[in-house]
Amino acid sequence: MNTDKTYAERVASEYAPKETSKVVALRKLDRKAKQGANIFAYTFGIAMALTLGTGMCFSLKILGDGSTPLFIAGIAIGLIGIFGVVINYPIYKKLIQRGKKKYGNDILALAKEIAEE
Repeated sequence: MNTDKTYAERVASEYAPKETSKVVALRKLDRKAKQGANIFAYTFGIAMALTLGTGMCFSLKILGDGSTPLFIAGIAIGLIGIFGVVINYPIYKKLIQRGKKKYGNDILALAKEIAEE
């Protein structure tokens, strides 16, 4: 096997203009439809989990001086964190639906073109 020829073909393929297929375009549209919802869900979920953890630390007297007002504040902060974690998934589902509605027609048209080939 000629290694010089193989190397030359590999280098040439890196510099050749790329042809985007319809399947690649369909994947990009699908990713674009879901990306905003995923970013929000991860960011909001992490923030609410940290809020819940902070509230737990205050109520378990790990943070603060262990006074009653900090204990009550810890419970309140923890409840806010729990509420945020609970509503994260429904918000995510709504954002996914919004993305599907926004890009749905383009995705369906492209999928139909691919299926007819």
